[in-house]
Amino acid sequence: MGLFRSGDVVGIADDALTFALEASRETHPDEYMGLLRGEPAEEFGLDHEGLLVTDVLIIPGTESNPISATVKTSMVPNDFSSVGSIHSHPNGVLEPSQADLATFSKGQVHIIVGHPYGRDDWVALDREGKRRGLPVYDVELDDPEEFFDFTQADIDAELGLDGDEP
Repeated sequence: MGLFRSGDVVGIADDALTFALEASRETHPDEYMGLLRGEPAEEFGLDHEGLLVTDVLIIPGTESNPISATVKTSMVPNDFSSVGSIHSHPNGVLEPSQADLATFSKGQVHIIVGHPYGRDDWVALDREGKRRGLPVYDVELDDPEEFFDFTQADIDAELGLDGDEP
């Protein structure tokens, strides 16, 4: 299996789209770029077989300017849940460039977000750069803050330490 997961992408979580719009707005006037991560749609109570885009991965070392963004491929995690890419066009044009098309060969869906980064300022594209539908679903996603909700006492208990050891 390659880096990108096969299977149809059936939609995007509202929280993931909101994050991408805000990140694009914050990065303006430079381009924003990230990878899309998907999980099985049925895990979110959707009556669909396929994947729901749930996360936008920010790749360390991504370089951007007003006309391009480049991901350092050596920094991309070896993650089989990647389903495509997302990037912004600060000029507001929602059509893929030739450079964009060259990066669309992997993944099921590619999203372009355009200035002014409102709820309707984005398109989903397939590998050939043709527009495709991508419904937005308001689903409950895990709170990433909860992952870090533990104390040193919790760690000691997990390791079987009583707290008196150095």
